[in-house]
Amino acid sequence: MTKRNGRTIRYGSRLMALSTAALGLVAAMTVPAAADDGPAREQLIADCASGEGKCSFNEPTLGKAYLGDFRQVSNSLYNCSTSDATQSMGWADTVGSTDSAGVSVTAGGKIAGLIDLSVTATYSHTWSSSHTENSSLNMTVKPGEVGWISRAQVMQTVSGTWQTHYDSPKWGHYFWFVPDTVTGPAPNGTDGQSNAVTVKTRKMTESEKASCSAEAKQGRAFVVKR
Repeated sequence: MTKRNGRTIRYGSRLMALSTAALGLVAAMTVPAAADDGPAREQLIADCASGEGKCSFNEPTLGKAYLGDFRQVSNSLYNCSTSDATQSMGWADTVGSTDSAGVSVTAGGKIAGLIDLSVTATYSHTWSSSHTENSSLNMTVKPGEVGWISRAQVMQTVSGTWQTHYDSPKWGHYFWFVPDTVTGPAPNGTDGQSNAVTVKTRKMTESEKASCSAEAKQGRAFVVKR
């Protein structure tokens, strides 16, 4: 039996003795557990991560890649002069993965490894829970403005079902199942989507202008802040 909406799907096993005149047959029968008698989803995932439960990530389905949100990846350049200010700014960005509950999927962890194993077996290419890039970019900021570098990463979801098997019954059952969707970075160019890096600017606030004026009096054309 499958229960949707992100809730844990649970199955257990019991033995039903069947006797016949010719054969003494014992068969295992799988039955669903009651809705509220089992562990929380977080507990099952934790057991997968720790290895207490023997887990696999079954039937992975990759969603269509999309460009994620832009976010600041550099310091901010405050132009305190009366002319355009240009400077080479370094930037660095690390994008990780999160599951359907918003929990981080740690790079190099057991959970990430199980997802990668499943995706690789199904799609013949690896899946990574984290991606890091860094570079530099020349940026020009007009007088009285603030500039910074923003970056957007190509993202993709992978949906599947965690199967957790215990050596001894836990919460009354050997097997438990929980659906999950993990969102993480995808290789540049996936489904025609490309990572993006851009320079963004805005006008200084009044308080920033006041602070900038003090710097300008000391002969600084611009101020770099995070």
